[in-house]
Amino acid sequence: MADLHIPDALLVKNYVQGNENALATLIKRHESKIYGFIYSKISDRDISNDIFQDTFIKVIKTLKSNSYNEEGKFLPWVMRISHNLIVDHFRKTKKMPMYRETEEFSIFSVMSDDTLTIENKMIFDQVEVDLKKIIEELPEDQKEVLVMRMYQDMSFKEISELTGVSINTALGRMRYALMNLRKIIDKHQIILTN
Repeated sequence: MADLHIPDALLVKNYVQGNENALATLIKRHESKIYGFIYSKISDRDISNDIFQDTFIKVIKTLKSNSYNEEGKFLPWVMRISHNLIVDHFRKTKKMPMYRETEEFSIFSVMSDDTLTIENKMIFDQVEVDLKKIIEELPEDQKEVLVMRMYQDMSFKEISELTGVSINTALGRMRYALMNLRKIIDKHQIILTN
């Protein structure tokens, strides 16, 4: 029971230096707060358990890669990770199903798996990172319309009003954006799938 008096910062340091028990102590110490926070937002035990596990996978990856900056704020940092995963969950479940297929294949459909395992979640995260990099290669006017439509869930009427172009121009820019994304994906031979 001496572990209860060891500060979080020292447990993190011990874990990074190879003491696996230090992480178990940290998880046990903060489990109820973190899980309680997740469950208060999700209200589903299975999904809350998945997000809790995903949170600690991210914690482990960050600690193992030595990219965690110790400022004595381990719990707030972990809570921020879990909050971001909760936001990702809601974005996926609420927004992704709204993307309808057109006569052209939509690359965004690969991101709508509702039953993500931990492995699929990691793949999903990588696909999202790759997709954001690809979107950055688009011309500014096409990128603007695509981001407003896909990430901000705006209608073409709203996009038209905000950008000061006609609805047809906004639709055209979206069409060209999708065509250009396909060209970039083919050129770099990127695989956006799990």
